Amino acid sequence: MMLPDKIEKLVKKMRYKATSEAYDKALGSFLRVVEDREKQKSASTQPNIWRTIMKSPITKLATAAVVIIACVIGLSLWRTTGSGIALADVLARVEQVKAFRFKWTYTFSGYMGPNKPYSQETRATCLNSGEYGVKSSVEVLDPYGGESTFSEVYVLPQKKTMIRITPKQKKYERQGLDDAIFDRIQKRNNMDTGTLVKKILKCKYESLGRSIVDGVEAEGFRTTDPNYESGGGFKNLRLDVKMWVDVKTRLPVRYEKVTSADFDRNGNRMSQQYVEYDYQWDVPVDASEFEPVIPDGYTVATAPKKPAPTEENAIKGLKLYADLSGHYPKNANWTSEYQWSVFEKSEIPAAKRLQEEIKGLTEDEKANRLRDALLPLHGIGIFYGSLVRNAKDPAYYGETVTPKDADKVLMRWKISDNEYRVIFGDLHVETVTTEKLTELEKDLPK
Repeated sequence: MMLPDKIEKLVKKMRYKATSEAYDKALGSFLRVVEDREKQKSASTQPNIWRTIMKSPITKLATAAVVIIACVIGLSLWRTTGSGIALADVLARVEQVKAFRFKWTYTFSGYMGPNKPYSQETRATCLNSGEYGVKSSVEVLDPYGGESTFSEVYVLPQKKTMIRITPKQKKYERQGLDDAIFDRIQKRNNMDTGTLVKKILKCKYESLGRSIVDGVEAEGFRTTDPNYESGGGFKNLRLDVKMWVDVKTRLPVRYEKVTSADFDRNGNRMSQQYVEYDYQWDVPVDASEFEPVIPDGYTVATAPKKPAPTEENAIKGLKLYADLSGHYPKNANWTSEYQWSVFEKSEIPAAKRLQEEIKGLTEDEKANRLRDALLPLHGIGIFYGSLVRNAKDPAYYGETVTPKDADKVLMRWKISDNEYRVIFGDLHVETVTTEKLTELEKDLPK
């Protein structure tokens, strides 16, 4: 094996040096190759998502590859050029952290229906440990000025369990997690800051220079690249992502993501703002911090298991939605459309039967009955979201296609280089060629 001083001499003999951007792109390319190889592994191995993401065995391969890349392009893994900080250095530093605390806020603004503006804010403080899991204290603000809802949430991957404690209701719920569900939770809640750095590395990004951010001298990075994340079915997605990094520690100080998109053809829009801040890196943790303490007198509610991301469950959800409303949801990922408020005044027979069933029930009984009855609706968004994450080129036309449009494309996604799977308006399914799909979609709105 070549000694470090010999490697250093070899690097110095190189005739050129790469910029930090070229270095970042090199690592980004390597990570994409590794991820592609991971996806090709046999499903029978069922890799543990938590170990893959939080302990990051891939990082060992990435680090080795970066050393090779550094020797080739004349840039040491731990050196930077240009503006001073390479994002690849930030990624390597983050992956060394075993536990950290941070706070986040999430604000959603949009429309519950035509001309019905809606805004919702959630705040949380998280303790994230690669060994024990995630503990969060969450506050959901009432959008109408009422009392906030507080809860403690524990995600315990070793037990494949999520526990939520809500003091106001004196309840707690326990939900079993398979790897796929945990993966969705992790991505939705951005529980792994290393993942955020990787996503920026894969995109076109720019340096924002140095500024004082939250009292720390930091260097900023920004991307507006739409490849950072898919639009999730929304139209004309716009995003603006910024990450600020401490120039001394090479660790993130603040992360901001703002997205907006068109909701419908009437010009209504939705927007989301997610911010991570007040990071505390390499904090000491103890296993006892991740043992939920449930006070005496609290009642348990077992959360229903969400539908698996399958074609069959998406069709079940679409059929139920049509049975309750007479049409399909306008957007495959618009979860507000899966709430009872959408159907409570419907004159459709199935909706009227459910209206009768919940008459006279207590609020808790009503909530439980509606939760169970409407659960299949979530199969639509869960399946569509999986298609988006796996780059299956999905499209959904529920805004214009109805159950009476038997031969029109309601939803479609790619299954091979020249084939698509199509759910039609009457919910029958076919596999068609790319050429056939083009013909079927020629009169649908773009």
